[in-house]
Amino acid sequence: MQSSLFVFVVEVLACAFGVQGAVLRSQRSGQEPDTSCGKGFDNLVKGSQDYYATAAVELWSHPYHTMDNATFEQELQCWFASMCTAKCGGLPSQADSRKDELTTKCKSVSSDWLKIWNLFSTDEVKWFKTAFPSAEIEDEKSSIVYKQAMETMKEINKKELLCLTLFTIDDECVKYKYIRLGGK
Repeated sequence: MQSSLFVFVVEVLACAFGVQGAVLRSQRSGQEPDTSCGKGFDNLVKGSQDYYATAAVELWSHPYHTMDNATFEQELQCWFASMCTAKCGGLPSQADSRKDELTTKCKSVSSDWLKIWNLFSTDEVKWFKTAFPSAEIEDEKSSIVYKQAMETMKEINKKELLCLTLFTIDDECVKYKYIRLGGK
């Protein structure tokens, strides 16, 4: 009798936990999906993924930042996928007017992020500030940032991030399989 009571209690508990799991799964599926990374890097076409791979090698050439493209790979891929999914905000390529200067400054060890930032058009600045998936959350007690890892990557690799953004826009939001650097 005691063993059948024990089996009954175990079955009731198992059903209760099963119901809780189903409730949690249904609540999670009811939440809005996180679209801050666009449709996701793994869902981009192979040509776009190849473009990112070449850009990550070419643009992370500063001796102090050569491994940062691997350290922040998920965050960089997130931003790249977001740009591709949004088709770079519909921004036009300015490759003809700035590709050579952009290449020189991005590959230079002596150029800082501000020199790259100054190459952004007004529309590109506006788009970057609204589209980049990191924002400060207002809190009276502390400074909290939504997507803190993205914010950290942006602060540590600001020059390279801005270069990646402009090259992606200037290459017509990844019209080509590989990054196209300027000739000078």
